[in-house]
This record gives sequence, C-alpha cells and structure tokens, in this order.
Amino acid sequence: MYAIITGASKGIGRAVAIKLAAEGFDIAICARNTSALEEAKAAVTAQRQNVKVLAEKVDMSNKAQVLAFGQKVRTFFGSAPAILVNNAGIFVPGAVHEEEDGHLEKMMAVNLYSAYHLTRDLLPGMKEAGKGHIFNLCSTASHKAYPNGGSYSITKFALLGFSQNLREELKPHNVKVTSISPGPTLTASWQGFDGPAGRLMEPEDVAAMIWAAYNLSQQAVVEDILMRPMLGDIE
Repeated sequence: MYAIITGASKGIGRAVAIKLAAEGFDIAICARNTSALEEAKAAVTAQRQNVKVLAEKVDMSNKAQVLAFGQKVRTFFGSAPAILVNNAGIFVPGAVHEEEDGHLEKMMAVNLYSAYHLTRDLLPGMKEAGKGHIFNLCSTASHKAYPNGGSYSITKFALLGFSQNLREELKPHNVKVTSISPGPTLTASWQGFDGPAGRLMEPEDVAAMIWAAYNLSQQAVVEDILMRPMLGDIE
C-alpha cells in the first residue's frame, strides 16, 4: 500500500508524505529541487522502519517528465496507488492585465496540467483495482476571486473544476476524489509574512485533514474541504 505526493519537498506536500509514512504507507514523492527532495526523503524514511520511499526529481510543468514519473512509480511498487495527492503548484501574485505574455500558460502547466496528466496516467490501475483516493490541492482562491490573484486564481478555479468532474466520472469505479482548499498556510508562499505568530495554519493541519478524509468508510467520501485560519483570510 503506497501513496504518491507531488511537490513534496517542502510545505504541505512534505507534511502529507511524513504523515502517511507514519501511518503505514510506502511513499512516492517528487519535486524539482534535488537537495530539498533528499531532505524530504530522509524525513519520510525516519517515520517508520522499512518504509519504502521513491523520490524523483520531476519538473511537473513538463508532460513527458510527469508521465515518466507515473511509469516509474508503477514499476517500482507494482500496483496502483492507494492515495494520490496532486499537490504540485506555484503561487505568483499579480493582476491579469499586468502579467507577462505566457504567464498563464506556465501557471496552468504546473497547477493544472500536472494533476491532469498524472491522474490520467494512474487511473487505469485504480479503476481496475476498484479503489483508491485522489486528493487535489486547490485553494480558497478556487472558490472566490480576490485582488492580485491573477493567473494563480484562474488555475486554482480550473483545478477545482477538474476535481469536481473527476468525482462524477469515478463514482462507478469506487475511486474517491476530494478537493482540499487551504487558506493561508505556513509554507514558502508566505515566506516573509510578518503577522502575529499563529496567524497562519500549519502544513500539518492539511495533512491531518487528508488523513481524516481517507479514513471514512468505503461508502462515504468528503467531496470538498475548505480550510481557513481561525481568524479568517489575510487581506
């Protein structure tokens, strides 16, 4: 039994990988930064004796690399994943009318197409197994537009749409789909935030919610999880 977490070298992805390893899963992770990926692999390996960890350097904006990663995962573990967490993404604030030409395409490649291509690559095995749980890391920006959201917000709206469509398609195959939309969380996206301590959620909060949703009975699924800091969003 294993889980795949993309963009897992830091932040939410790393926290999810550590949590699932501690709960008994073998783990496949990927990221672009080799040194950060190796540090994450060490942290995951430390969670449980004999845990199997596959850590691959992957540019998730590159379709060929995404598909190669999917193939390597299937070869390494020999079966379909129990959990797929599509977490890879980038946050770049800005206004649509001020963004450079091509910016939307770059954001879509990482924030949407990576999840689309990897999920499609893995779905035949999950459908054949008649089980599995796909988590798509959306955002509060998936639900409500805000100033300076720009292409980031557009891509997160699109990812939520992908998740909702996938949920409908996979009902007959007993494969669960959950979109999880965290608000401000203590990750690299909020580096330099000088607000009061405790104002941001912890990456481990998101990992805990994923684990809770996974642990429902086979006949139940949480379709959408919306998370915010206790005091609400940060303007």
